[in-house]
This record gives sequence, structure tokens and C-alpha cells, in this order.
Amino acid sequence: MSDQSFVARCHRFLHSVSLVLILAIGLTAICYTFAAAFGLAPWLTFTATFGDVAYPQAGMITQIVATIILASLFFFMPSARRILSLERAHRDFRVTMEDVAKAYHVCHTADRSGVFTLSSEFDAVRERLSYLRDHPDLDSLEPQILELAAQMSQQSRELSDIYSDEKVTRAKTFLRQRQEEVERQQALIIEAHHAIRDIRKWSQQVELEESVVASQLSQLEEQLEATLPSLGYTLGKDSAEVVPLPQKPAAE
Repeated sequence: MSDQSFVARCHRFLHSVSLVLILAIGLTAICYTFAAAFGLAPWLTFTATFGDVAYPQAGMITQIVATIILASLFFFMPSARRILSLERAHRDFRVTMEDVAKAYHVCHTADRSGVFTLSSEFDAVRERLSYLRDHPDLDSLEPQILELAAQMSQQSRELSDIYSDEKVTRAKTFLRQRQEEVERQQALIIEAHHAIRDIRKWSQQVELEESVVASQLSQLEEQLEATLPSLGYTLGKDSAEVVPLPQKPAAE
């Protein structure tokens, strides 16, 4: 039992006890006051003072006023009893609906598993009702609840066929395969990103090395152009062709 249910039960019990106490105390006060009025019992006696004025009949007045107040509470008891009846009816309705939902869940689960095979409406309800009566978890439920659950299950048989265990399992398998395919594609994409990053890095390294080699060749060509004239040679149109310089005529 949950804490909320225990508190509700205690509240209803104390409410009932309070009504009984009010009824008993009120009836006792009315009977005693009537007995005192007819001289069959003594009045409540005490003297009260308000300022300098004494009231010797304060006890009797207090007794009559208290009796009237207690008697007036009787007018609230029918409404309190109606409230208790409504709460009890609501509780019984909630318990009944919980039992119907439990029985319907059992029947609907069996329907999704393909337990029921009869197609006509009357036979389908009877088959479901027989199944619910033989179910070990529903032996304490009333026949009206089982019958209502069987009718509800028969009305939702199309839904049970659409969402049968076989179709749900097949859909889950298909979705699982699609999920695995997506994960494989994501792994390939990540691998491709790594490959592209390595190729880009390699390409930049090769371009840097080529630029270094071109710079070195340019420096060698400049040095060669500066050195060949002193040896009597020069570079032709094609920088790879070395051409001898024309010799100056010898002095006679």
C-alpha cells in the first residue's frame, strides 16, 4: 500500500469517527438539556461576571447555547455523508477501471501474440473471455470486468493486428539494420576525413619541397651565369645549353 493510499484511508476513518462523535455528543446534550428543562436533571451552574455585573444564570445559558450549536451541526451531517459516499463511489470506480485496464492489457497482449484465431464478433468475445477467466493473474476479478475487457479487446483487434509482435519485431529489426548501416557510413565518412586531411598535409609538404628545390635551382643558375663568362662560356637561349664566347683577335 502506498503512503498516499494509507493517508487517504486514515482521513476517511477519522472523518467517520468525527461524525459519530458529533452525533453522540449532540444527542447527549439535547437530551440532557430537555431533562434539565423538565426538572429531571440539574442545570449547569456557575456564576460569571462581566465588569461589576454578575450573571448567576451563566451556566444555564452556556448549556443552552452549547446545545443549540451542537444541534446545528446535525444539518451539516447529511452533506458530509454525501461527500463520503461520493468519495467511496469515486474510489470504487477508480479501482474498477484499474481492474478493467489490467484485464484489457493481458487480453491485448495475448491478441498481439496471435493467441486468438476466431473471426466472428461473438466467437471472438467468447474466446477472449474464456482466456481471461483461465488467466492466473485475473482469478480475483469479477465476471463483469472480464467481460468488459474482452469486449474492449475485441473492438481493438485491428489495432492488435497492426501492432502484432511479429510486425513490431520485424520493424525493430529493420530499424536496427538501418541504424547499423548509418553507423557504418559514419565510420567511413570519418575515415575519409582522416584520409583527406593526410592527403592535404602531404600535398602541402610536397609543394613546400618543390618550392625549395626551385629556389635552389634558381640560385645555381645565377651562380652559373656569374661563373661561365670568366671561363669563356655563356648560357644560350636554352638555359641548359652552354655556348662558347667569341674569341678576341690576337694583337699583331
